[in-house]
Amino acid sequence: MPRTLAHKLIASHLLDGEMTPGSEIALRIDQTLTQDATGTLVMQELESLGLTRARTEVSVQYVDHNLLQADEKNAEDHEFLRSACRRYGLWFSKPGNGVSHPTHMQRFGEPGKTMVGSDSHTCAAGSLGMLAIGVGGLEVAMAIAGEPLRVRMPEVWGVRLTGELPPWVSAKDVVLEMLRRHSVSGGAGRIIEYHGPGLADLSAMDRHVIANMGAELGATTTVFPADEAVRKFLRGEDREHAFTEWRADEGADYDVTDEIDLSALEPLIARPSAPDNVVPVREVAGTDVRQVVIGSSANPGLRDFAIAARMVQGRQTRPEVSFDVNPTSREILEDLTRIGGTFELISSGARIHQSGCMGCIGMGQAPAVGQNSLRTFPRNFPGRSGTREDSVWLCSPETAAAAALEGAITDPRELAARLGLDPKVELPEHASVNTSMLVEPPPQQEAEQVEPVKGPNISALPQLDPLPQRIAAPVLLVAGDNVSTDEISPAGARALPLRSNIPALSEFTFTRLDETYPQRAAETGTHVVVGGDNYGQGSSREHAAITPRHLGLRVVLAKSFARIHWQNLINFGILPLRFADPGDYDSICAGDVLVLEDLPGQLRGGGDITIGNDTRGNTITARHSLSERQVQAVLAGGVISMLADSPSVVTR
Repeated sequence: MPRTLAHKLIASHLLDGEMTPGSEIALRIDQTLTQDATGTLVMQELESLGLTRARTEVSVQYVDHNLLQADEKNAEDHEFLRSACRRYGLWFSKPGNGVSHPTHMQRFGEPGKTMVGSDSHTCAAGSLGMLAIGVGGLEVAMAIAGEPLRVRMPEVWGVRLTGELPPWVSAKDVVLEMLRRHSVSGGAGRIIEYHGPGLADLSAMDRHVIANMGAELGATTTVFPADEAVRKFLRGEDREHAFTEWRADEGADYDVTDEIDLSALEPLIARPSAPDNVVPVREVAGTDVRQVVIGSSANPGLRDFAIAARMVQGRQTRPEVSFDVNPTSREILEDLTRIGGTFELISSGARIHQSGCMGCIGMGQAPAVGQNSLRTFPRNFPGRSGTREDSVWLCSPETAAAAALEGAITDPRELAARLGLDPKVELPEHASVNTSMLVEPPPQQEAEQVEPVKGPNISALPQLDPLPQRIAAPVLLVAGDNVSTDEISPAGARALPLRSNIPALSEFTFTRLDETYPQRAAETGTHVVVGGDNYGQGSSREHAAITPRHLGLRVVLAKSFARIHWQNLINFGILPLRFADPGDYDSICAGDVLVLEDLPGQLRGGGDITIGNDTRGNTITARHSLSERQVQAVLAGGVISMLADSPSVVTR
């Protein structure tokens, strides 16, 4: 029977379970990716698991988020990560080497392999025909220790591409069109598989743009075939030996289907403050702009910078616009310089920043209040930029460069016609391969003598007690729909350096929604949070589970959950429950005391949980969809506590 590419990739790594949508499966993992905003906890988890040596084919720790060193905290984290990589046998990518996703694609990505990463945009590696899934840090630690990834088998959503992108329309517009059609939760429980004749003119880096933002659709991951475009990319990176062809069988059936005629697309833009708030650029043309930022894992390729350089060549950007450029890797910066693009950008008034995530995670480049910032980033959640009252728009490099020149949102097609711009850019066939900032792990005998260096900002993992048999606790917060992990545990230059210090970081928990939450939670102890649809969307950061747990959160009752955060809650002993009747959401107010009796019995007895509202004198029904293994983890207080209670292979 003809199979999809996603089914082939899963079948080749399936260790347990049936490939039936919704059932739990176990997958062998070949590679892992961690970055510094999440990796410090991963290293501490490896220590807790008693690991002696990484058991994956390749595991790489990147430093790309916490690059600003306003004090000693980030530098301490970097030294801890470097020494922990030596101890446990991981590659270490030094600060400034590049954003994890494009850098991993350049140096380690390989068709047909599986990868998990403690970053939600790990799915970008699907551009090479990999099965790459963003997960919480603890699941990455387990994979490094040789354990399988357990995940619910997704549906496979086949998106057929036809036609060819018109001039001044690029890959970012393709994924913005997907978001316009399907929203930030449209991919939930699905793998998005792109196929069809329209792939012919999409390079591997174009596909990276689309695969990366599959995370914004809520998808488990995104996959593209490993075809001649992938072979060409790997050849240019001196890694053609890593190429193998992977594609869907002719006539493969998909669980869900869609089709995009690329030739019918136009420049699109996501308005503040959601990635799916998408409209044609022409509809908002003329809106004033004061900041333009090009870079990030959502537009990481050399072409993305080169087209911007071509557009501003010989011209000056508007004096009222801050034009910022974040090269996504050291290699791409070298190549951009080699073709003259760096000079063209600087001459036009651009500020060149170091290779890294930077403003995408709110680590610098925070915009002014009330002024529009156009960014080639994947996310524009409220406050993610580092400015509480921000106004961030998401767009392609072409639309961004046009705004930098005009000082207002401008359709790049209109600007090109007026200025006589040529959309073609010539790129080198071979990249400036430079591995000097990649540090290979030492042999195991040498590694076992290394002691990870822990500065004073690196706290111990919190001790997590078992779930009580009975909970009678107040609702401290009632949140709305699409609450992101940025709103639960904020990014930005103030909070990010505290990623290794759970007590200090907990002071920022939910402050984007309620500044009083940390103090009230610390005073209250055990409590409940209520949420709407798609609770916990966005980043994979497990801090959004750990810090509220540290403050006493034991139950989250929501209409629906984003996949990664749902699993992170389980991993750290917080019980995620869904309203059986979403209408019951309106019956609960902040301050209501909810009572859950005989939790072990109810959780093991099936999917329904009875919750009493002592304040209102009524009961509602909630549901869980935990497997037996996940029930055991929640009851134990989290996965690490569960493993401590029973011997595990990871301690060998």
